[in-house]
Amino acid sequence: MALGKLPGSDDLEDEGIFAEINITPLTDIFLVLLIIFMVTSSVMADAGARSGLRVNLPKGATREVEARDQDVTIAITSEGKMAVRGKVVSADELARLLGEAASRNPDTQVIVQADEVTHHGRVVAVMELARSAGLRRLAIATRRK
Repeated sequence: MALGKLPGSDDLEDEGIFAEINITPLTDIFLVLLIIFMVTSSVMADAGARSGLRVNLPKGATREVEARDQDVTIAITSEGKMAVRGKVVSADELARLLGEAASRNPDTQVIVQADEVTHHGRVVAVMELARSAGLRRLAIATRRK
């Protein structure tokens, strides 16, 4: 706030208080908030994958599969690495995780998010691990055309 003469008055008796708003700190706050929102929105978009790894899914025209909390999502990268919840796992670890999921709920769905260029044999091996663990609900994730 600043003290001074009101605009347009030349008399010394007409002195009063007028406010000046400094918008520089306000602008700084908005820019910081903008950066925070941009960073968190990109993280939130990646969190939708549920597997923790980004894979280039093949295109498909069928309906989308909704993942529930108890479902297991397995990502297979183009190099053939498997990941569950963002953590790369071996075939033995994956078999153990699938066995635990089957013992908790035999109706658990296994969603395979395989990269477009992943070797077909790797996808089949993951599906066989799920079937041998006792899980019968299998789905392959695709992206819309």
